[in-house]
Amino acid sequence: MLTHLSIRDVVLIEKLDLPLHAGLTALTGETGAGKSILLDSLGLALGERTNSRIIRAGADQSRVTAVFELPLNHPVYALLQELDITSVEEGEPLVLRRVVTKDGRSRAYICDHPLGINVLRRVAALLVEIQGQHEQMGLADPSIHLSLLDSFGVPRALRKHTTDCWQAWQKAQKALENARKAMDDAIRDEEWLRHTIDDLSALAPQEGEEEELAAQRIQLQHDERRGEAVASALSELTPRDRRSTTPANALRAASRALARLLPSPLEHEQEGEEASAHQQQAQEALDALDKAEEALAEAETLLSRLAADTGTDTRLLEDTEERLFTLRAEARKHHISVADLPNFLTELKERLSHIEQSSEELSALEKAAKDTRTTFEQSAHTLSEARHKAASRLEKKVMAELKPLKLERARFIVQLTPLAPDHWNRHGMEQGAFLIAANPGQPPGPLGKVASGGELSRLMLALKVVLAGQSSLTTLVFDEVDSGVGGATASAIGERLHRVAQNVQVLAITHSPQVAARGDQQLRIAKRVSHNQTQTLAEPLSHDERREEIARMLAGNTVTDAARAAADSLLGSHSA
Repeated sequence: MLTHLSIRDVVLIEKLDLPLHAGLTALTGETGAGKSILLDSLGLALGERTNSRIIRAGADQSRVTAVFELPLNHPVYALLQELDITSVEEGEPLVLRRVVTKDGRSRAYICDHPLGINVLRRVAALLVEIQGQHEQMGLADPSIHLSLLDSFGVPRALRKHTTDCWQAWQKAQKALENARKAMDDAIRDEEWLRHTIDDLSALAPQEGEEEELAAQRIQLQHDERRGEAVASALSELTPRDRRSTTPANALRAASRALARLLPSPLEHEQEGEEASAHQQQAQEALDALDKAEEALAEAETLLSRLAADTGTDTRLLEDTEERLFTLRAEARKHHISVADLPNFLTELKERLSHIEQSSEELSALEKAAKDTRTTFEQSAHTLSEARHKAASRLEKKVMAELKPLKLERARFIVQLTPLAPDHWNRHGMEQGAFLIAANPGQPPGPLGKVASGGELSRLMLALKVVLAGQSSLTTLVFDEVDSGVGGATASAIGERLHRVAQNVQVLAITHSPQVAARGDQQLRIAKRVSHNQTQTLAEPLSHDERREEIARMLAGNTVTDAARAAADSLLGSHSA
């Protein structure tokens, strides 16, 4: 509830700190005393539109602060979490503040957290509702009528069951739509699927095959290069044609030439020492040539063995490269890696299998969607029946409240209109609206458009009496709901305001002594002129002060003993 209202520099109010309490608070005062300023100030804190004209003359800005105390589970806390306002903890006072400057700009805060005006309005809508002569909020909004009817007389379990059935139907319907779309997409791709599966199946990619082929290719290339080197070495030792001179032939030719330099044994005995020395050198050269020839022969033997050992399979290398390049080309075609080809083939086969099996799956999903829709319709029909019964009870209860409020000729109607199937929702298969026919013969219409300001205010009061405690609102404000009535009707209004105040805090701006006497507390709004400046004040009244104020309201400017006696009677009868 609203526990404190602080106003600074708003029109005629320089400074006002107003503590408020639970129950019914009556705000009284002479016409023009400034009760509307108080209401406008509260509206400012709730996010209503404004301009710089509200700033008190001589001041730089206007500032209004409204403090609320709320239960721990109040829905406003969930909204604040949704809005990412984490500085407010449940159980702490909720402080709404609004500042308006001379340039017409305004700033809004919740617990000193700056925010936009629209956010402030969303929060305030969960806290306060204002019913006035010229502006109706809350109950006049048709979008909440169905939920109010449900809260009034429809079992919560039935509403939850209908919502659960709706969600199950929507889930099944979504699954069916997704399956149909997947099937349509798959059917369009069926020819491509079959062709691609055939190609990949013929290719038969294996897991890890690319790495194995790449390693095998490198090894075969290495073997090929080694074989080429050995063959090249052998080709240098072995002539490609018989006319070519080989190193071995050259060595043998050199040996033969040197052998001619060596004398026979007889010639050796006849030659001198000098000739013998040359022959010794020739013999050493000849021995070296023999060794070279033996080494060359050994080299040829070793190279031949090596060539035999390192023989490469050129066809195997070609086959390996062809396989590797084919796999990589196929992967590029499908924008995947070679390693993904086996899984890709499996997925394609599953998609093709899904096409072949989709008719059975679709049949099952269609049955599920049909069954869940039937279940929802059955629950929604039961809910509709409960709503029609609740609507009849609500109409009777509201009608019973109208006669004492001088609305005996009016008719209150709860209209339940079936929705087209494509507009069904989690709340059921109809929409609700509260209608009023203010006079006989007049067709019923929306609350805010058919009744006059005074009629509508009293109608809203009747609804509040019947629907007490059915919303999250903590504070109701009634602005001259008793306008234009008196006597028994004013007493009936006061009695009903007091009944509503048993469930929610009520602030009532009133000119009626019967209504004021019903208040749990009374505030008097008055003007005071000081230093040639007019100020609006609001002061709580003691019992004796209430007696004088109510007597003034009964008698006018001159308060008589009879008026005081009548005030005592009003206050005494209501306090008894």
